Amino acid sequence: MKRVLNPFGMFITGLILGVISRLLDIYTQNLGNMFSELAIWILLGTIISIYSESKKKAMFNILPFCIGMLITYYVVAALTNGVYGKIFIIGWSIFALLSPIMAYFAWITKEKGTFPKIISIGIILVSILSSIILFDGLRVYDYIINLVLIYILFIKKINR
Repeated sequence: MKRVLNPFGMFITGLILGVISRLLDIYTQNLGNMFSELAIWILLGTIISIYSESKKKAMFNILPFCIGMLITYYVVAALTNGVYGKIFIIGWSIFALLSPIMAYFAWITKEKGTFPKIISIGIILVSILSSIILFDGLRVYDYIINLVLIYILFIKKINR
């Protein structure tokens, strides 16, 4: 796990997932939709964050992951004459730039106390509400993603 959970490994992983995400947009309807919405990226970011060794490492792991993903997603979109707008680029760029702050809080969710539980509930609520507000409702994969988030945030034990 340590081989991948470092800034360089996360950048490479982001590059790969950016290409895969764009190709799924082109060649599959359902998987393409899933990887174009926030919920899956919230899940992946939460996993990366909570498995990082420290808050600082969570922050340094997530930013290159998001930047790598954006780079290759939009390069492949440009190479394939894909349709994308400035608003999407700006939105995902803001998401990427704010990801270290989100990673910091996601890492805290595995600590003891009330505040980590409140953060966990917030992560799940943002995932659910982003699907409802931005993407016209919950789909089957959203329920699965959110159930995995609930498991990871409230049940799964992490050894640190």
